[in-house]
Amino acid sequence: MRITGGNLRGRNIQAPDNLPVRPTTDFAKSALFNILNNYFDFEQLNVLDLFSGTGSIAYEFVSRSVLSVTCVDEDINCIKFIKKTAENLKMNQLKCIHSEVFRFINQPMNPFDIIFADPPFDMKETDNLPDIIFEKKLLKEDGWLIVEHQSKRKLNSIIQPSDFRKYGNCAFSIYHQKEKKPNS
Repeated sequence: MRITGGNLRGRNIQAPDNLPVRPTTDFAKSALFNILNNYFDFEQLNVLDLFSGTGSIAYEFVSRSVLSVTCVDEDINCIKFIKKTAENLKMNQLKCIHSEVFRFINQPMNPFDIIFADPPFDMKETDNLPDIIFEKKLLKEDGWLIVEHQSKRKLNSIIQPSDFRKYGNCAFSIYHQKEKKPNS
C-alpha cells in the first residue's frame, strides 16, 4: 500500500497478510482525493474513518495535514497495525478506537467534516449507514459522508447520494450534509 499524496507521498506501508481487509486501490484513492481537494481545505478537517482496516485512507488524510483522524475498526489486529504505523510515521493527529462500527456511531459525539466508511462489500447493514449518520447528526454543516462499496451495488438508503463515482470494482457514494439556510 502506498500513500498517494501530501507530505508522505510515495511512502510504502506493508500490512501483514493476516489482516481481514480489502484496501482501497491507489487509483481509487487518488481519484477520491482529487475530488476532495476541490472542496475542502484539509488543514481544517476532522475526519472519521469507519471500517479502517489497514488505515490506508486515514494515512492519506494525515499526509494532507488534517486536524484529526479517528479510525474505528472491530478487528484488534487492524487497530494495532494502524497504531504502530501512526507511531512509526509520527502521525500524532491519528486516534484509533477498537469498536464495532454500528455500536460506535450510535454513541453521542461531536460531528465530523468528513466521514469515510469502507465496510466489507457483502455487509448488508451498509445500506443503513447514511440514515444512521444523518439521523445522529454526525456530520458538520457542509460535511461529506463517503461510502465505499462494490461498483455493481447501489446502496438502498432513504437518503440518496449527491454523487457517485466508479473506479473498477469499487465505487464511492458521496452524501453531502447541506448547510442550513437561515430563515428569511
